[in-house]
Amino acid sequence: MKKLLIIALGLAIVSCNQTTESTGLKTAYVDTDKLVEKYQKAIDLEEKYKVKSEEMGRELDAEAKKFQSDYQFASRQAQVKGPQWAQEKAMEMQQREQQLSMKQQAMYKEIQEQSGAEMDSLVTEIKTFIKDYGKKQGFDYVYGTGNIATVLYAKDQYDITEELTKLLNESYTPNKEAKTTEDKEVKKDDKK
Repeated sequence: MKKLLIIALGLAIVSCNQTTESTGLKTAYVDTDKLVEKYQKAIDLEEKYKVKSEEMGRELDAEAKKFQSDYQFASRQAQVKGPQWAQEKAMEMQQREQQLSMKQQAMYKEIQEQSGAEMDSLVTEIKTFIKDYGKKQGFDYVYGTGNIATVLYAKDQYDITEELTKLLNESYTPNKEAKTTEDKEVKKDDKK
C-alpha cells in the first residue's frame, strides 16, 4: 500500500522538461518516501487498514477452522454412514469451501478498494499541500525523490522534507477529521 502511494506521489511531482539557466531559480526537493513514512495521517491510514485486515483475517480464520473441523468430522462419519452419504457430504463441503474462498476474495477486494480511494485522496492532499507550500515559499521548482525519483542529484540544503512533514503533521488533527465525519453523518440522519 505504501509503494502505491509513493509511486503515485513520484508520478505526481514530475519536473518540467524545459531547459533553463539555474541562476536565480529557487528550488527544493522532497523525499516522498520519508514524507509518507513520517506523515501521521499516512501512518494512521496504514494502521487503520492493517487493523481492518487483521479483523477480517481473524473472522476468516475462525470460519476456516470450523470448516476444517466439520470436514474431519464428516470424513470420520463417512465410514459409518456409507458412500451415498459421503458423496452428498463431500458436495456440501465443496460448496462451503467455495463460499469461504469467495468471501475471502470479497473481503480483500473491499479493503483494496477502500484503502485505494483513501490513498488517492491522500496523494491529492499532499500534492496540493506541496504546491501551495512551494508558491508561498517562492520556489520555482519543488522536486520529488524516492522510489520514483524525479531528481538524480540535489544538495541537502534544498531538502524540505522535514519541514513539510512537520507542517503536514501540524495541520492534521485526527479528532477533528473524525468529528467532521461524525457531524456529516448526524446531518444525514437529521434529514431523514
